[in-house]
Amino acid sequence: MAQLEQQVARRLTRFYILALTVLAVLALSGLLFIRQTLSDHDDDSRVVNVAGRQRMLSQRLTKLALLQTTEIPTPDTASFTALLNTWSQSQRQLRDGTLRMEKDYLVRKSRRIDQMLAQIEPVFQSMYQNLVRINTASTTPEEKKAALQAVLQAEPLFLEQMNAIVFQFDQESFERVRALEQIEWVLAIATLLTLLIEGLLIFRPVVKHIKDVIRKLTESDEALRQTNAQLNMANYDLENANRQLVITQRELLWATEEKYRLQMAEEKIRSAGLLEGQEEERRRFARELHDGIGQMLTGLKLHAEKLKAVPFPEPKHRERFEELCNLIYDVIQTTRQTSHNLMPSVLNDFGLGAALQFLAEQTTRSSGIPVTYEGETEGKRLTPAQEIGLYRIAQEALNNAMKHAEARQIIIRWQRVGPRPTLTVEDDGKGFVQKAAPKKGSLPQPTHGLENMRTRARLLNSELTIASKRKKGTKVTVCLTDTRNA
Repeated sequence: MAQLEQQVARRLTRFYILALTVLAVLALSGLLFIRQTLSDHDDDSRVVNVAGRQRMLSQRLTKLALLQTTEIPTPDTASFTALLNTWSQSQRQLRDGTLRMEKDYLVRKSRRIDQMLAQIEPVFQSMYQNLVRINTASTTPEEKKAALQAVLQAEPLFLEQMNAIVFQFDQESFERVRALEQIEWVLAIATLLTLLIEGLLIFRPVVKHIKDVIRKLTESDEALRQTNAQLNMANYDLENANRQLVITQRELLWATEEKYRLQMAEEKIRSAGLLEGQEEERRRFARELHDGIGQMLTGLKLHAEKLKAVPFPEPKHRERFEELCNLIYDVIQTTRQTSHNLMPSVLNDFGLGAALQFLAEQTTRSSGIPVTYEGETEGKRLTPAQEIGLYRIAQEALNNAMKHAEARQIIIRWQRVGPRPTLTVEDDGKGFVQKAAPKKGSLPQPTHGLENMRTRARLLNSELTIASKRKKGTKVTVCLTDTRNA
């Protein structure tokens, strides 16, 4: 029995491998033919496009030559020399068999197209030489008129022959596509024949073998019934043991979930306390900068300005003194900027909308990147914790857009429409591939950047969404779910 099964298995395996190999070869052949034909068709379409453009360029050059010779003003600002060079270069590349553009395109030419290009070459050379003569500054008006007359005589013949060349290119491309269709039909018929042979040589033996297996299984069914009766008795004992195990598992799961809830609550309280301590330290440090160092620097600036009236023995001393005054002014501005970044006073005085608008204006002035604010600047205030949390998220998103995204424009939106206020920071930068966010139920880890924004959003009972794609920018959205508390 075992020897028979091994023989059948080896036989079926060989047939399967052979059939699948044939199918794979046919499928890969079809794909290769299609890819090659698509590539050739892309080249053909570009060649037809360039050949058709030659007709347009010849007409435009003739018009510009006529206007230039008759000295009629025209609003056409195209460069005659550039158009002439493009026309000449494209004609030469069509003749040589390779279009050199953003990449090299192969010009597949038949003997008929070669003959047509050879016939049109004298006409093209006549037009080109006369157009060059018209575009030459040293050419006399009489010579330009004679050259224009030659161009006007040659242009209809050039257009007629160029039309024939374009149609010939298009016809030959169509014939190559028809040839591909015939090859596809051949591959499809070969695939169907392979499937038919597979059914006759593989599936029929498999069906016969399955019938034998079913007969033997029927014979062993009675023995299995007796064994099942014994197993039922053993299963009854196992069920009783499982009930006790399930009860124990439920109790353990409840204890684990309770422990996890306590850990999450403790972690949330710890994170909230840490952020609150950070904000309080920022407020204190901002006050120290503004009231302490800022006032001392302002006094230093006033004393320095009083010294401007004192005469200096040398002009060089006056210049150094002016540099010192400018340096003091820069230090004062930097101190004010640092104090504002630590804790903007406009946030406490006028609310989140005004603070976001001031942040956009200030960032535009300091970085040169246009930052636009869209939204209200007045209205019902949120809680201080919500306002400072949303402001920090906007600050972090704006900093990421300027530092990493190489954005050309940034938009900050603050909308109070509906029961769920929404903050959005969107840029048109290079975007990024997002890492997997922490799974729900895992303990938060100490992080920076994007995870810092997620932590603040979680403490605000809000939903944070970060949408980003390569070369399509990034959009950070925070939607408050509870506007009563943070």
